[in-house]
Amino acid sequence: MRYFVESYGCTMNFGEGEQLSKKMESLGHTRVNSPDEADIVILNTCTVVDTTEKKMVHRMGELKQEGKEIIVTGCMAKVQPKRISIRLPESMIIPPDQYDLFSGKVESAFGCAPCTETYKFGASAILPIAQGCLGNCSYCITRFARGVLKSYQEDELLNEFKSMLDSGVKEILVTAQDTACYGRDIDTDLPTLLRRFLEFEGEYRIRIGMMNPNNLDRILDDLMDVMEDERVYRFLHIPVQSGSNSVLERMRRHYTVDRFMGIVNRLRERYPDISIATDLITGFPGETDRDHEKSIKLIKDLHADTVNITRFSVRPGTDAATMKNQIHGNISKERSTELTETKMSVEGDINSTLIGQRYRALVTENGRPGTMIARNRNYRPIGIEADIPIGTFIDVEITGSAPTHLVGRIANHQ
Repeated sequence: MRYFVESYGCTMNFGEGEQLSKKMESLGHTRVNSPDEADIVILNTCTVVDTTEKKMVHRMGELKQEGKEIIVTGCMAKVQPKRISIRLPESMIIPPDQYDLFSGKVESAFGCAPCTETYKFGASAILPIAQGCLGNCSYCITRFARGVLKSYQEDELLNEFKSMLDSGVKEILVTAQDTACYGRDIDTDLPTLLRRFLEFEGEYRIRIGMMNPNNLDRILDDLMDVMEDERVYRFLHIPVQSGSNSVLERMRRHYTVDRFMGIVNRLRERYPDISIATDLITGFPGETDRDHEKSIKLIKDLHADTVNITRFSVRPGTDAATMKNQIHGNISKERSTELTETKMSVEGDINSTLIGQRYRALVTENGRPGTMIARNRNYRPIGIEADIPIGTFIDVEITGSAPTHLVGRIANHQ
């Protein structure tokens, strides 16, 4: 049968979507390019915020109306199966902790056929290295869906990494709910795993996924050593979530703003050009105007390359959902606007200083018509007016900038 995997949410979810696609192809089913062409749609859901959950419910209704066979996976399949069953009473629901049963369930329901081809990755691929995390954040519904940390075995990951390289992958995104805590449950750690990956020869890039500050701090020196290898992007995504220690305490983030800034400063002392991305939640219960001002100050002091801003969303079953002093939506919206204006100004200033620089970059995706997007050593997106195959390494000179990206021209490519 023809199938399509429709994934939403985080990089981890998209990586697992690719793994489910491999399982479908091993059963002899055929991947198509859109849900319209498919007999089976695997709806790989996200429920991290209320707006996303509503989008998932709406999409379920659309697929049902189109008469598709539907398999629901991802976080919503774990934490809200009843809501799915009400809308899709005949659908198959397979949560992340049952992915090892996926092939058997699909074969029983839809059959199988001989698999004649090896699964084909694109130029970029995602490699999930663990399920779950070690945190207990008061606002997070994802931890209910993913559970406690369960790291995948190193040999298993090495085989998958090698298969990606052998199929022509040039960029591998190593990811988890909290990539920094990989191996804590199996007596190893992330730097050890990355060193094993880097034993494979060739020109490729590794992007390290999101890491919470308290777990990153434990491995920071070893991780910086690993980043000496030019095949590892000098880019880290370290979510701070608030510039106020009192808010961080209510969030149960287990670090302070000073500790977060200490990590960033250590990184920049060794690698002054490293790109830092972070996340901020605005409108968390009890957040005062003073707390909000501290988050604005943090954006200015941090001088991050990317700041992702999210308005607090009540998620069922979390402690934050029942906290006193919930912030009105209009206030959260105003604060989000102010944070966004601040971060756009900062990011614009940073990018403007890079005009005239020259980088080795990897073409990773299509941009707007007539342009390609390449990533330099620091994972900065560079828009280039050219028609170059994705997966090509090029030399780029930066000719312009915007808050969200750089603009460049090709020096040469091979």
